[in-house]
Amino acid sequence: MTTPRAPRSRPRRPSWAGRNYTLLTAAAVATGLGNAGALIAAAFAVLDAGGDSGDVGLVAAARTVPLVVFLLIGGALADRLPRHRVMVAANAVNCLSQAAFAALVLSGEAQLWQMALLSAIGGTGHAFFSPAAEGMLLSTVTSEQAGRAFAFFRIGVNGSQIGGAALGGALIAVVGPGWMLAVDAVAFAVAGSLRAFLDVSEVAPREPGGGMLADLRDGWREFATRPWLWSIVLQFSVVNAVVGAAEAVYGPLVAEEHLGGARPWGLALAAFGAGTVLGGVLMTRWRPQRMLLAGTLCVLPLTMPSAALAVPLPVPLLAVVMFLSGTAIEVFGVSWMTALHQEIPENKLSRVAAYDMFGSIAFLPVAMSLAGPAEGAFGRTASLWGCSALILLLTLAVLTVPDVRRLRRRESEPVVKGPVAEGMPAAERPLRVESILPDPTTDEGQHRALP
Repeated sequence: MTTPRAPRSRPRRPSWAGRNYTLLTAAAVATGLGNAGALIAAAFAVLDAGGDSGDVGLVAAARTVPLVVFLLIGGALADRLPRHRVMVAANAVNCLSQAAFAALVLSGEAQLWQMALLSAIGGTGHAFFSPAAEGMLLSTVTSEQAGRAFAFFRIGVNGSQIGGAALGGALIAVVGPGWMLAVDAVAFAVAGSLRAFLDVSEVAPREPGGGMLADLRDGWREFATRPWLWSIVLQFSVVNAVVGAAEAVYGPLVAEEHLGGARPWGLALAAFGAGTVLGGVLMTRWRPQRMLLAGTLCVLPLTMPSAALAVPLPVPLLAVVMFLSGTAIEVFGVSWMTALHQEIPENKLSRVAAYDMFGSIAFLPVAMSLAGPAEGAFGRTASLWGCSALILLLTLAVLTVPDVRRLRRRESEPVVKGPVAEGMPAAERPLRVESILPDPTTDEGQHRALP
């Protein structure tokens, strides 16, 4: 006589991984898979159409410029309207623009201005999507589990981008860039469909504000009155710019002349991506109390890749450097998201996120365009050492800001099972203290409880 087997229990999600968090993570993984390959596909589509490196840069800039121009408007809009609707609409715009881009490339009649226009439409959609997405994600977890939740989210996104880049490269080599762009359009459709199922039935309607300009001013006050916030955004406005110039301009040139070409440079970039995944895994277990201090210290290893290219180091050592810097910067990324979640009122998250993103990418096109002239004026090696020096000096400067060193993680919220914030009535949400540091907008030591 055989004993019947007990039915297998279905694995349960952690209590903090509610419906909205799970849907947002799945949607971000889908678009990560598509976007990583689409960036490669767009470049090869331009080259296949007879363009040169300058034309590739033009199409890339066509996507970046509207992203910078419309980010602040997108942030204000996302705090006025239901965020999930903004996200779904932006996904629809990106789906249609990528589908048109794919059809154009597959037809064999793609022209440069058409590809630039479609890239600009995609950048515009992204400008409205990003602030809404960050605000929505930040509002789906409690403070107690925020660090772990953001770490798992970023592991999924970073892992999907690594896989997407590998998938994109293989697909482009076999069937051409047009089909990879079509895959990206499908990924946007899938992501938009998932986000359409977000549970917002109990979210209180947004209170009408005093107009778009008033909302932007309100968001600016929230941003400018926090020294830890604007100082780190100012730091990264330069850090992102010089890292982008080093990776997009100097890295491929060094690889071509000293390391053996595109393959070893691709290996180095993959090592960086693998490092971000490890950093995310680390942050699922590590909860630094002084999160911004720990995160800012972990920006210092970003000085290493530019220095390694300046030497240049052999490929194995370069890959190790990229891996370590990827791990470290992911510690910063999770710590930063946790700080925003803890300190910024929920109804202003998207506007603050928009100012954060705007500051972080505003100088990127400038740095890309100045990388070539800087190499001509100072030499490539000196320019790369200059990139490392700027990162070092700015990071040390940020460490002198008292709020960056003192801001502590708080565990004051009660444990709440299931989805919170966007899926919970305001009266039932756990209270959190806005800041334990003196706030220039309030009396010394005064705290406000926020829903």
